[in-house]
Amino acid sequence: MKQVYLDNAATTALRLEVINRMAEVLANTYGNASSTHSFGRSSKVLLEQCRKNIASYFNVSASEIVFTSGGTEADNLALRSAVRDLGATEIITSKIEHHAVLHTAEQLQKEYNIKLSFVNLDACGMVDYMHLENLLKSSNKPIVSLMHINNEIGNILDIHRVAKLCKDNDALFHSDCVQSVGHFKLDLQDIPIDFFAASAHKFHGPKGVGFCFVRKESGLKPLIFGGEQERGHRAGTESIHNIVGMDEALKIAYNNLDTEREQMSSIKMYFIDQLKKVIPSVSFNGGCEDTAKSTYTLVNVCFPIEPSKAPILQFQLDLKGIACSKGSACQSGSSQQSHVLSEILDEEKLKYPSVRFSFSAFTTKEDIDYTVNILKEIISV
Repeated sequence: MKQVYLDNAATTALRLEVINRMAEVLANTYGNASSTHSFGRSSKVLLEQCRKNIASYFNVSASEIVFTSGGTEADNLALRSAVRDLGATEIITSKIEHHAVLHTAEQLQKEYNIKLSFVNLDACGMVDYMHLENLLKSSNKPIVSLMHINNEIGNILDIHRVAKLCKDNDALFHSDCVQSVGHFKLDLQDIPIDFFAASAHKFHGPKGVGFCFVRKESGLKPLIFGGEQERGHRAGTESIHNIVGMDEALKIAYNNLDTEREQMSSIKMYFIDQLKKVIPSVSFNGGCEDTAKSTYTLVNVCFPIEPSKAPILQFQLDLKGIACSKGSACQSGSSQQSHVLSEILDEEKLKYPSVRFSFSAFTTKEDIDYTVNILKEIISV
């Protein structure tokens, strides 16, 4: 049976070059980067070279890159410190953010009795920038947290516009960029953002490692206490092999960005066109059908299936070797509807199954043809 992996927004396969580089480091550079002997110094040199390399892709200083265990920790680090240490009295976000942001914001509201405000969205889930501006003008010391690329419907935030609005209104700006780092270029000399989160396993790097961009002189304080690693921003011995793997994966991603973006964009449009041909009543959620409004890496599809058959669609696809998801992988064990789709779809549309298919440079047209044929078989039954 053919195996087709179309769940790259959840996680990606490690590139062979990344595996080989990590194996080399695991075998040869095992010293603690905080140790002063030669083994430790070798690890420290490698660690700081990776930090410098990663910073260069975003046109920032190496000292502004803080290594974390992934995007969730980076989101928590920025939001918690903003409220606890930087004087933020309000969090402005949206109801379709990743739960790493939403649940953190809700918890901070409980702990610190801060104000939590949600920006309006249009029918496709796009941010209402005028409403955001109004919220900012009526707020006192807020932090805005809006993701660059929505992980379920692929909508692209105008991150330049939001950053300028925040700067003009003396607000901090944090963005979950987990779905965009490695797929989009971000020049942070041009974008006045204060914090952003990234995770290596979204761009063919290892799981369990990511980073938080922390604008110099922000005053951010640590989330995890202990040693003085990461210039005091994040205690704990750095995972050198994972950081090296992330550095290698990011290097390959940006060196091949234009070619792979063109390839994946072609795959996405081919998938959309083929679905429309074989299932004319299919529809697409959010802005994912519009290439100008959405990322080239995913599509979220609503299928015309009897509501009674909807719960087993993903199971049927899995039986045929096709990996995809109904939304965020973090919600895959839940029977609840996606909070993103619940926010933008009406009750009638929510009765039908929606599936997220996400692509990588390894996705082929043969994968798409197989998937479309299987979907045609399932839906015609």
